[in-house]
Amino acid sequence: MNGYSFIRGLHSGFRYIIFVLLVLAIIQALLGWLGKRPYTEVNRKVNLFTLIAAHTQLLIGIVLYFISPFVQFNSATMKDPVSRYFTVEHWVMMIIAIALITIGYSKSKKVVLPESKHQTVFIFYIIALFVIIGAILAGHFPVLG
Repeated sequence: MNGYSFIRGLHSGFRYIIFVLLVLAIIQALLGWLGKRPYTEVNRKVNLFTLIAAHTQLLIGIVLYFISPFVQFNSATMKDPVSRYFTVEHWVMMIIAIALITIGYSKSKKVVLPESKHQTVFIFYIIALFVIIGAILAGHFPVLG
């Protein structure tokens, strides 16, 4: 196993942790918002761990970006759907998703009302989830991208 295979496997496996944390954060934010529940320490930690996992995945992805054979910097990149996806589309969409998670977490810390905290997390995290799903679908169906 070489370095590229290890980092790719780490990046691929870590996505499941992010997905589970993101869905858990979204569900608990929705239940807290609609149920007018207090914003607990468990809520804060799940949201924080989601943020940390997303940023960790970003760091792994940056390493992978520079060692990947799929990332190419030449004139043919934009003509090849697979190269274009890995060189441009994937990382741009994922940075947007991570920015949304970061903004949602940061804004929720500044809000006073618990329902508003839950609402803020829900809105930003669900949009991030849709961006991530869109990025994954664009990778599986490059003709759509």
